[in-house]
Amino acid sequence: MAEVIVHSLFTDFDIDLFKSGKHYRLYEKFGSHITTVDGVKGTYFAVWAPSAKMVSVVGDFNYWLEGDHKLSVRWDGSGIWEGFIPEVGKGNIYKYKIHSHHNDIKTEKADPYARRCEHPPNTASIVWDDNYKWKDSKWMKKRKNHNALDAPFSVYEVHLGSWKKQIEENRFLSYKELADELVAYVKEMNFTHVELMPVMEYPYDPSWGYQLTGYFAPTSRFGYPEEFKLLVDKLHQNDIGIILDWVPSHFPEDAHGLGFFDGSALYEHPDKRKGYHPDWKSLIFNYGRNEVKSFLISNAIFWLDQYHADGLRVDAVASMLFLDYSREEGEWEPNMFGGRENLEAISFMREMNEAVYGAFPDVQTIAEESTSFPMVSKPTSLGGLGFGMKWMMGWMHDTLQYFAKEPIYRKHHQNDLTFSMTYAFTENFMLPLSHDEVVYGKHSILGRMPGDEWQRFANLRLLYSYMFTHPGTNLLFQGSEFGQSEEWNFQQSLDWHLLQYEPHKGVQALIKDLNTLYKNEPALYEKQFSGDGFEWIDYNDSENSVLVYIRKGNDETNDLVIACNMTPVPRGNYKMGVPRKGKLKEIFNSDLKKYFGSGEYKNKIQSTNANPWQFRDNSVEIDIPPLGAVVLKYSK
Repeated sequence: MAEVIVHSLFTDFDIDLFKSGKHYRLYEKFGSHITTVDGVKGTYFAVWAPSAKMVSVVGDFNYWLEGDHKLSVRWDGSGIWEGFIPEVGKGNIYKYKIHSHHNDIKTEKADPYARRCEHPPNTASIVWDDNYKWKDSKWMKKRKNHNALDAPFSVYEVHLGSWKKQIEENRFLSYKELADELVAYVKEMNFTHVELMPVMEYPYDPSWGYQLTGYFAPTSRFGYPEEFKLLVDKLHQNDIGIILDWVPSHFPEDAHGLGFFDGSALYEHPDKRKGYHPDWKSLIFNYGRNEVKSFLISNAIFWLDQYHADGLRVDAVASMLFLDYSREEGEWEPNMFGGRENLEAISFMREMNEAVYGAFPDVQTIAEESTSFPMVSKPTSLGGLGFGMKWMMGWMHDTLQYFAKEPIYRKHHQNDLTFSMTYAFTENFMLPLSHDEVVYGKHSILGRMPGDEWQRFANLRLLYSYMFTHPGTNLLFQGSEFGQSEEWNFQQSLDWHLLQYEPHKGVQALIKDLNTLYKNEPALYEKQFSGDGFEWIDYNDSENSVLVYIRKGNDETNDLVIACNMTPVPRGNYKMGVPRKGKLKEIFNSDLKKYFGSGEYKNKIQSTNANPWQFRDNSVEIDIPPLGAVVLKYSK
């Protein structure tokens, strides 16, 4: 086979940007790129391995022999090895064989920038390109309206391997099959966005994708890269946005991955107190190293640029923010100011968000962050981290704890529900009932609900109604939308057969209608992150376990009055103050027969009375169903 020809895609400016941590499109340079040099077709390879004394490309084109195709190291001290190999092309399989200066160690690594990887358990990279023709220009032009902070944002969280399986053949659905089935289902359910648990290549199924080895390659479990593009395209053509889970917090120690890449701690922090994650037995990126920062920010940009993603949900942000995360006394070292904050990680996150929003102002970054670290979703110009939204973990924890209690005890715990309003507007909060809440013995969401069958399902419908009318955006994990009974198991399909039963069909119909309500009522989204969009009418009636509140948009004629009854005792002729006089019409009731409710407690159009109540000039009396929620709107 032909020798390696000296060739480069890097300019001096590229190298300067890379070394200073400011190159945000490294995927255009690093990795394998099919090209033509001096009239000969072949593939250009480039890899960062500053501790190497020799780097060879080994693959199916040279019998995996080290030394046949040695790359040349650049003269500029960048640590980049590169070269052009004639006749290597699309579909060829390869790795980098790296001989290190460091203790003469030899490593054999997959390409960190590979666009396609072999199907696990195989671990090599594949030379790839595609000329996919996107058909989502209509969506891309208007998506700023769909992804705006004052737009409805209701997310269906999906694990592609277990959403639905091809039962007869005992296999995953492919990207192509998902482009039909998943897209049709999400559209039918009226969700605005899908969030995919990590689709970047990962070696180990039980990690659910959170231990990545192929940062620039959609997993080959479900098909080719262009087929994943088809799935994204089809979502967009149906006016559905796509959020990708992104994991810049840690990576696994697998021999072919990023760990100890060139025989030295290259991508990971060399100090184990900052570079090793005790919970996940994984390695932590060195956020202070410029080239690593460029790698990660380029990766974030890559999925938005090449795959048209509408946002990134950034995993495990808390673990990045704090040096003492999951560490005992003596296992961590304070920062230069004596604090526990990881200053390099904080700087990286700010820079990442600035780069993302600078290049794609019409997307969202969402932080999964479980602490009270301030200003996560505030602009970097104000000293914030610059995320668009943050998961509201406190709300999730308190709410699930409350709903798990027998209704007779709830009057003593009303504060668990009302407490969220003391901090609801400190961040742009998304309310998550995610995959983490339905595994490891926590039960399904339905499985946490107390009472007999009717009460359990009424409780679940009430929980969802409260969630969708609480300020903030929403996220619901697959299966929760029809009341999956069992805990989530990543190895099997969701229990779709449950939809033959009325209670489950009722929950599904409720979610469909709650999504429609959320999308159709501006009061639920226009000011979802502002204290101006919410007002209590009464949070003190703990004896009856009733909450009454107002949601407000830009136009007061769209105001909604919401009443939730957290007990199985119906509240007939329940008197409550209202914002102003007029006629109130019930536009939603979680107790309807079609939801498997009783269907007995509906409210006709009510004229308000000039009887002052709860510090308001006007009041009204309504029926609130048992374990039910009603939404009222002034009729025009």
